[in-house]
Amino acid sequence: MDAAIAGIGATEFSKDSGRSELRLAAEAVLAALDDAGLRPADVDGLVTYTQDTNQEIAVARETGMGELGFFSRVHYGGGAACATVMQAAMAVQTGMAETVVCYRAFNERSGRRFGQPDARLGGEPTSQGLEMSWHVPYGLMTPAAWVAMSARRYLHVYGASSEDFGRVAVAMRRHAATNPAAWFHGRPITLAEHQASRWIVEPLHLLDCCQESDGAVALVVTSLDRARDLRRPPAVVTAAAQGSGAGQMMMTGYYRGDLTGLPEMAAVGRRLWERSGLRPQDVQTAILYDHFTPFVLMQLEELGFCGRGEAPGFVADGGIELGGHLPVNPHGGQLGEAYIHGMNGIAEAVRQVRGTSVNQVADVAHVLVTAGTGVPTSGLVLSAR
Repeated sequence: MDAAIAGIGATEFSKDSGRSELRLAAEAVLAALDDAGLRPADVDGLVTYTQDTNQEIAVARETGMGELGFFSRVHYGGGAACATVMQAAMAVQTGMAETVVCYRAFNERSGRRFGQPDARLGGEPTSQGLEMSWHVPYGLMTPAAWVAMSARRYLHVYGASSEDFGRVAVAMRRHAATNPAAWFHGRPITLAEHQASRWIVEPLHLLDCCQESDGAVALVVTSLDRARDLRRPPAVVTAAAQGSGAGQMMMTGYYRGDLTGLPEMAAVGRRLWERSGLRPQDVQTAILYDHFTPFVLMQLEELGFCGRGEAPGFVADGGIELGGHLPVNPHGGQLGEAYIHGMNGIAEAVRQVRGTSVNQVADVAHVLVTAGTGVPTSGLVLSAR
């Protein structure tokens, strides 16, 4: 694709920002534009998530942008992260816009307590309300509960253990511990601490679950030619994809026959490898959506880094840590840095391509990035060239 990410910006990640989601979004957008060496007047497109509370026109007013010629919203929560960049890149490549900003803002911890039980989910007069009516009355009211079903089946089928999930959490916290921007900076954990953390929904411990965070992230997407003339080295959008699986539901796909995989991520992976001409062994680091540790293992398998049921062995002995065979989430991910619906992971991928990450992987040519799992999802391959 003839598009690149030319600027990244973020607010400070916290548990109580004291600022509105609109203010957080504006701060991140202005920071991203400054990173690229651009002004608000240079922006003619905006893309965000359906769930973001901030209207595009409000963000434009708040930041001093002028006339917009393109704006769009992407569905499916965390699954939208990489798709925002895909839509922005398509707008740029087709001439619908010259410079597009993607953004996501959260008062998740201090405001709405995102992910808390909500018995109303099963009663809404919508297609999703109909789906949830099969689960919510029986206590399956949170993302943790929905993932726990698949996690339990994965343990049973492959003989894995809670400690295999814990090794993912330990790796993410180890990376966050050396990242000054991370909420858990300076606070690594041991596998024993993971195992001792309280149950949320068996087999998920507290430390298997991502954070609730306040903050925002923004990304500037423009043409590759223009990006090369701007302030920072571009992160080239080599491939982008969206995908859903057969019989797809919203994190409750219990009727598809096999609960140990993520068909939507398999669909995204196939398209990314086909469109980029690359293979798993060609990427030097991966930014995998880590809202819950079991889905990191499943992603490694669906994306072809290892075979089905082999992810526990893949992550053993520091396999996904810095210096391992595939460093995953060098920034600490959503388990360690912050949960900004995956957008902070894309920002880290850009830093890895630029060579400016605080936990820089050596000789990065290509980075794989994924968005939310268990839902219709998306992915990117970003490259340095």
